[in-house]
Amino acid sequence: MTVTLDMAQIDLRSVNTTLQSAAKATDHDDFVIENPRGSHAMACGLDGAVTVTVKGSTGYYCAGMNKEALITVQGSAGPGVAENMMSGTVTIEGDASQYAGATGHGGLLNIKGNASSRCGISMKGIDIVVHGNIGHMSAFMAQKGNLVVLGDAGDALGDSLYEARLFVRGDVKSLGADCVEKEMRPEHIAILADLLDKAGADAKPQDFKRYGSARKLYNFNIDHAGEY
Repeated sequence: MTVTLDMAQIDLRSVNTTLQSAAKATDHDDFVIENPRGSHAMACGLDGAVTVTVKGSTGYYCAGMNKEALITVQGSAGPGVAENMMSGTVTIEGDASQYAGATGHGGLLNIKGNASSRCGISMKGIDIVVHGNIGHMSAFMAQKGNLVVLGDAGDALGDSLYEARLFVRGDVKSLGADCVEKEMRPEHIAILADLLDKAGADAKPQDFKRYGSARKLYNFNIDHAGEY
């Protein structure tokens, strides 16, 4: 059954309470949210395989701490979408503002448009696919997971990253400290092909370059003091 929640008639607290309760149920209804009007912290903390479609754009921290839920925003999302996401899938059909997917531990964040600065900052296992471009300082201190960019990347990509994999098809304006281009081996082609398929992205994995950590900043070294 599909349940419609109209925010012209009910407030955000009621929407989130309804979604969080439904996510814990054994049988999950599908939910459609109408007239979101850029509301903040929408569909946060869902702990179950509920399906939510937002008919419009949202404010900051939409789908934060998501676990198992399938959330689609038929518009754009403000700062911090899918922040600290654990699992499930969050799809943004428009653009995403800064620090999309920050500190995400798992699941897939699929951004059909562009993402702003600091996309994937401190990611800890999340997979992020951006069909457009990303802004500066993306994947800063990224620890684990995959960031896939079909367009271009801004300045300081992957600054101070750890073991996350970065795949970019377009141009990279500059690489951050300790980030270097790496060989695309068969296992990376397979990982990327799977992510592109899951995200519905029309791209060939062979057209991407891979970037990762040079591992020179893992331990303090006086010769690299200027890069810390």
